[in-house]
Amino acid sequence: MRGIGRITTRALGAVLIALAVAGPAFADDLGDGVEAFDGGDYAEALAAWTRASDAGNTRAMSAIANLYRQGLGVRADPARATAWYRRAAERGDAVAQLNLGDMYAGGTSVPRDLVAAYVWLGLAAGQGHAWAAERRDEIGRALTTDDRARAEVRIRAWRAKTD
Repeated sequence: MRGIGRITTRALGAVLIALAVAGPAFADDLGDGVEAFDGGDYAEALAAWTRASDAGNTRAMSAIANLYRQGLGVRADPARATAWYRRAAERGDAVAQLNLGDMYAGGTSVPRDLVAAYVWLGLAAGQGHAWAAERRDEIGRALTTDDRARAEVRIRAWRAKTD
């Protein structure tokens, strides 16, 4: 499932459970997109993931972002990738959160903002993503104590509104 971001075995299990609960049509569009992607049919993958995204599937949103980030079947468009990651990240998708944090850390299509990077990576880390935790900690060492404190306040506020 190389096409849907830095997905872990744990995240894959969560996706499969969510798909089973969500129903066959929802699962079919995401799965059809993965199958098309793996077969190199990026236009069909985009179409399937767009249908799943329209139904609220955040994994599909992240997958679409990856197409735009990598320029697969579409013109590479980091700004569009960022918008798709943000859409999924704001809905709590950990893969999108870690990718959005990575984009902020590198200044890819957004102004480089280590506090925002720390926040998004921290949210993904809170959902069990080890890579996000490592990257967050690395960025945290580059932040001032005040910046880290501001980031932690934003993380706590995010969690409070979504719990």
